[in-house]
Amino acid sequence: MEQQTFLADKIRTQEYFLNMGPQHPATHGVMRMVLKLDGEIIRNIDPVLGYIHRSIEKMCEHDNYKQIIHLTDRLDYLSAHMNNEAVALLVEKASGIEVSDRIKVIRTMMSELTRIASHTLWWGVMGMDTGALTTFMYAFRDRELINDIMEETCGARLTMNYSVIGGVRYDLHENFVKRVKDFIVHFKKKLPEYDRLLSDNVIFRKRTEGIGYITKEEAIAFGLNGPTGRASGFACDIRKLKPYSAYDRVEFQEVMATEGDAFARYKVRILEMWESLRILEQLVDQIPEGEHRVKTKAVIKLPVGEYLQRVETARGDFGVYVISDGGSSPYRLKFRSPGFANLHGLNKMSIGYKIADLIVNFSTIDVVVPDMDR
Repeated sequence: MEQQTFLADKIRTQEYFLNMGPQHPATHGVMRMVLKLDGEIIRNIDPVLGYIHRSIEKMCEHDNYKQIIHLTDRLDYLSAHMNNEAVALLVEKASGIEVSDRIKVIRTMMSELTRIASHTLWWGVMGMDTGALTTFMYAFRDRELINDIMEETCGARLTMNYSVIGGVRYDLHENFVKRVKDFIVHFKKKLPEYDRLLSDNVIFRKRTEGIGYITKEEAIAFGLNGPTGRASGFACDIRKLKPYSAYDRVEFQEVMATEGDAFARYKVRILEMWESLRILEQLVDQIPEGEHRVKTKAVIKLPVGEYLQRVETARGDFGVYVISDGGSSPYRLKFRSPGFANLHGLNKMSIGYKIADLIVNFSTIDVVVPDMDR
C-alpha cells in the first residue's frame, strides 16, 4: 500500500500535441486539428484548413453570373440547392428581375427537402460518431426518398444546380406533388423512431448532455449561426429575419434551445425537421400556376455597386457578397459560409473535455469541410 501511494505521488502529467487528421473519419473530410493535450484532456484546438482549397471565390471573379451558380454547390454540397438559390436571388435583386410566385414556392419546397436530407444524413453520422451504427442505415433509408424526388425533377441527386437566374432549370415533374405527399406521410412516422433509437438512448444522453456548453453571449461573439447558434438561445434564422422566396407566406417556428450543450444542438436539428415537414405541408397543395423561368439576357451585367444576399442553409447563415464594376463578372466576390463561422466555437466548446467529447462537439456543429475550405 505504501509503495502504491509513493508511485502515485511521482506521477506527473505532461502537455503534448496530437494531430487529428487531415485524414480522420470523425472529421468527415480532409481537415486537420492540432490538439494540445494534458493526458486526455483538451487544452487547446488549432484547426488547420487548406487541404482541399480550390480558390472558388477567385474562379467566380473570372466567370459570368450564370456560371457562378454551378460552383456554389461545390461548397456545402449538402445544401447545394440553397447555395444556388443565394446567387440567383442576389443577381435577380440587383438586376430588377421579378420571378413568379410559382418559382418562389418551388425554390422554397426544394430548400426544405434539402434541409431534411441534410439533417437526416447528419443524424445518421452523429449516431455513428458516438458508436450507434444503426442510425446510419435508418438515415440513408429516408434520405434516399428525397434524393429520388430531386433526381426526377432536377436531374441530379446531390449537386442539383437547379436554381438559375430568373427561375429554376426545369418545371416540376408530374410525380412531384404525389411523391412529396407520400414522403411527408412516411417521414412523420419515422421521425419518432429517431427519438426512440438515439434521442432517448441513455448512453447517447450521457455522451451529449452537459458537454460542449456555450452561452448565448459566447455564441454571438463567435458568430455561431444556424442550429449551432440557436441551441444557445441566439435567434438567427434568416428565413425569419429576412424572409426570401416563399418563407413570408408560411407559418413555422424558429426552433430554439437555451441549454447550449451538445444535446441541445442535436435536439434543435431534430425539431427543425418537423418544421420543414410543416412548411412542405402548407405549400404542396398551393403551388401556383405559371412559368418556371423568366426570360433573361444572354449576358447579365450588374449595375455598379455592392450587393449582399443571405439564405438559411442546413448549417446556417450563408451569405454572398458581390462588388460589381458593371461588367459581366464580379469585381470581387465573397462567400460567408456558416461552417467556417461555427468552427470558431469548437475550441471554446471543447477545452477541459476529453478527445471523445471533441468528436461529439465536432459532430454537433455539423461541419462540411468544403464549406469552410473554399
